[in-house]
Amino acid sequence: MSDFFKKLFLPITATLDFIQKYFKSLLFILILLLILAPASTESVKPPNLATVGLYGPIMNTEKIVREIESLADDEDIKGVLFLVDSPGGAVAPSVEISLAIKRLREKKPIVAYAAGTMASGSYYASIWATRIVANPAATIGSIGVIMEGMNIKGLIDKIGIKPQVVKAGRYKEAGTPFREWTPEERKEIETHVLDIYRMFVNDVAKARHLDPNHPETFADAKIFIAEKARRVGLIDQIGSVEDAKKVTKTLAGVKEARWRKKSKWEEYIENLTEQTARTFAAQLRGWVIR
Repeated sequence: MSDFFKKLFLPITATLDFIQKYFKSLLFILILLLILAPASTESVKPPNLATVGLYGPIMNTEKIVREIESLADDEDIKGVLFLVDSPGGAVAPSVEISLAIKRLREKKPIVAYAAGTMASGSYYASIWATRIVANPAATIGSIGVIMEGMNIKGLIDKIGIKPQVVKAGRYKEAGTPFREWTPEERKEIETHVLDIYRMFVNDVAKARHLDPNHPETFADAKIFIAEKARRVGLIDQIGSVEDAKKVTKTLAGVKEARWRKKSKWEEYIENLTEQTARTFAAQLRGWVIR
C-alpha cells in the first residue's frame, strides 16, 4: 500500500524535491526575469514611436548607426526622436550618423532634440532630421573644423632624444610633433581642414536650406543659444523634450503615442553610459567648442 501512495504522489514529491534542491538557482532566475521584464504591460499593442540617444564625444558610432538602421526597417515604428547632448567629435563618425539619419528620414519622420549641447559633430549628425527642436538653454552650432598638434622638439632636445624617420611622400611627415611644421606642410594641413569645413558648410546649407555663400551668418564655428540658432535657421523650434515628443507624434501621424520601452537592465546600462559620457563631455566642452 505504501508503494502505491509513493507512486501516486511521486510527481508532487519529485517537484518539491527539485524546488528544494535548486531553490537558490530558481530564485536567481526569478529576480533576473523581474529585472529584464518589460517595465509596463499597459498595452498589448506594439510601440509605434522610439527614441535614440547621442551623448558625449562622438568616436565609435557602430552601435548607434545599427540602432537607427533597425528602426528604419521596423514597420511598427512610425516616428523617431533623436535625443542629443554632445560636444561633437571625430569627423567621419559624425558624418556616418548624419547619413544614417538621412536614410531613416526617407522612410519615416525623425525629430532631433538638443537637450543640452548640439555642436560641431553632433550638429552635423542631426542636420537631416525632419525637424530640429532645442531646449531654450541649449548650445547649438560650432560649425567649424580644428586640427591641433604639439611641437615637443624643445622637450626631446632636453631629454636627449633624436627621432629617426624614413618616409616616402613629400607630406608624409606633415603634422609631426617632433619639430616645427614647414610652411608647405602647414599649408597642406590648412587645405585639408578647409576642405572638411567646406563640406560641413555645404551639407548644413543643403539640409537646412541656407545660403552656402554666406556661411558667416550660421557657421564660422559660432555657437548660438537656442533662440539665436532659430533665427539663423539652424533649428526649427524651441521647447522641452515633451514638446519634441509631441512634434514626433504629430509628424508620425499616430493617434495614440506608444513609446518603445526598454528593459530595466537596458535603462540602467544606458543611464550609466549617459552619465559617464556627459561627465567626460563636460570636461572637454571648453576645449571642443571654440
